[in-house]
Amino acid sequence: MARLTKKQKEAQAKIDKNKLYSLEEASALVKEITNVKFDASVDIAVRLGVDPRKANQMVRGVVTLPHGTGKDVKVLALVTPDKEAEAKEAGADFVGLDEYLDKIKGGWTDVDVIITMPSVMGKLGPLGRVLGPRGLMPNPKTGTVTMDVAKAVSEVKAGKIDFKVDKTGIVHAAIGKASFPADKIAGNAKELIDTLVKLKPSAAKGVYMKSIHLSSTMSPSVQLDPKAV
Repeated sequence: MARLTKKQKEAQAKIDKNKLYSLEEASALVKEITNVKFDASVDIAVRLGVDPRKANQMVRGVVTLPHGTGKDVKVLALVTPDKEAEAKEAGADFVGLDEYLDKIKGGWTDVDVIITMPSVMGKLGPLGRVLGPRGLMPNPKTGTVTMDVAKAVSEVKAGKIDFKVDKTGIVHAAIGKASFPADKIAGNAKELIDTLVKLKPSAAKGVYMKSIHLSSTMSPSVQLDPKAV
């Protein structure tokens, strides 16, 4: 087992392992125990009482974080010429079609989100092996396949993220940066948690929100009280 550094031991010492923290307490504590030299991401992990193997218990959705992600999200808009101007005006970093499809075929994936139109999805099918594993394949359910390209680009730039429960029943999401004030971290976390509550599958039985942990890059995690949240 790897030995803890002095800073890691100091961070661990500030966390009461027997306590379930409120969202406000946890947000402030995560800031306090973050000691890396860069602006660390703040992440949330929510364990849900669902069986993701069953289609009627799959939890997936999108949420617009009220205070943004703190990240400069690079957006590629794969659109026809008549949509290029509105995509550029909305803030897309890369706009075009065939030239970017060729770049992706060559292995280029230097973007965070790809937004496209229903009529273009047929051309993206063969690129599934490249885009799928990287989570870049556009999907109507997450709003990244739409005719309203400008709105989709604007929302992503403003802090819209998509999430999906993994095979172990956990939803992971980055909800901000350690440089955010604690109240903004808490606000973003609450927005995601509220969205997950609304998406509770009717087939899910028993305790739905089993545990919630907040952490930052390379920091220990702080456990929240799901009932308080």
